[in-house]
Amino acid sequence: MMDWTDSHCRYFMRLLNPNILLYTEMITADALLFGNKRKYLQYNDEEHPIALQLGGSDPRKMKQAAIIGADYGYDEINLNIGCPSDRVQQGSFGACLMAKPKLVAECTNAIIEAVNIPVTIKTRIGIDDLDNYDFLCNFIEIVAASGCSRFIIHARKAILSGLSPKENRSIPKLNYDRVYRLKSDYKNLHISVNGGINSVKECEEHLALLDGVMIGRHAYHQPWFLYELGILNASHKKSNTTREDIIEKMYPYIESQMKAGVKFKHITRHMLGLYAGQPGARAWRRYLSTHAHIEGAGIEVLQNAKKKLSQAA
Repeated sequence: MMDWTDSHCRYFMRLLNPNILLYTEMITADALLFGNKRKYLQYNDEEHPIALQLGGSDPRKMKQAAIIGADYGYDEINLNIGCPSDRVQQGSFGACLMAKPKLVAECTNAIIEAVNIPVTIKTRIGIDDLDNYDFLCNFIEIVAASGCSRFIIHARKAILSGLSPKENRSIPKLNYDRVYRLKSDYKNLHISVNGGINSVKECEEHLALLDGVMIGRHAYHQPWFLYELGILNASHKKSNTTREDIIEKMYPYIESQMKAGVKFKHITRHMLGLYAGQPGARAWRRYLSTHAHIEGAGIEVLQNAKKKLSQAA
């Protein structure tokens, strides 16, 4: 998610669950080709497995950007064909590309031929008036013919004019049945679902019919959910790990990052939701968000925030 899932966020999330696949925020091909590659692509080895999500519509540029990502050690290249923002549309990529499946296929094929890691597509079930099952199937068939066999489907169509990106996350209603039908009709493809999934039970229900589930904002706002998802993985049964254990595991990382010049607040902003739904969560969030911005703030702020939490509870 743009401006959210940076390297600090992913490190924190990896501590919560060792088995999930993490994604970068969407990075444009132009940013990698003409910008500061290290700024966009740096990560910690502990974050693996990690997918690089690319945005773009020029097969040559997408190929070059994917090669750069593979050389940096990413485990997967994911093409974003789902973002509906005006800025993304102006760059001729994101959800608007659903109307150009042959171009998406060209980009996908160029990447597949250039790298030796999985290449996947994240898309929607439709856009604007192009909102029926036949349209979705046509898009999937053309792109799959390029060699891509893994698709992540946001089960809501994108409305490219008249709605903001925020509104596109809740309007119109989700249509999971269309994703289920897609998997039923294309059993050879790996189909995951995304959108509005907020509980372990819902994940289990989707996984009974599909190959995977992608969680976005719910995992960010309530990160402990990622730990709870561990019960779905036989190799990572629910342990006695506590939220306090996770905080303490963050201390060495925070100290090393601060020595490298990273500000404390840029790391802890991803930890604000750790106690969501728990007694004292508001006190934790308020203290941390207020004091993390103070010059010279360090791990003592986290320690004091924990004390505020227990006092409030």
